[in-house]
Amino acid sequence: MRTAINTIIATLATAAPALAANGAAEEPGLLMWAFLGFGAVILVGQAVPAVMLLIGMVKGLVATKEAKEN
Repeated sequence: MRTAINTIIATLATAAPALAANGAAEEPGLLMWAFLGFGAVILVGQAVPAVMLLIGMVKGLVATKEAKEN
């Protein structure tokens, strides 16, 4: 029981400076914009093949319906 109390006290003592932070908003830096840009490049790089695959599947569905009618 004493170990648990000591652990809780140590955790709360180290968390006090974080809880006392003023939370002032800072302007985003260059590194953050680079990170967001890199994320956008990854998203676009994943979305382009997905859209191409979706278009191919739709064309395949339409082509099979037309082939069945003939």
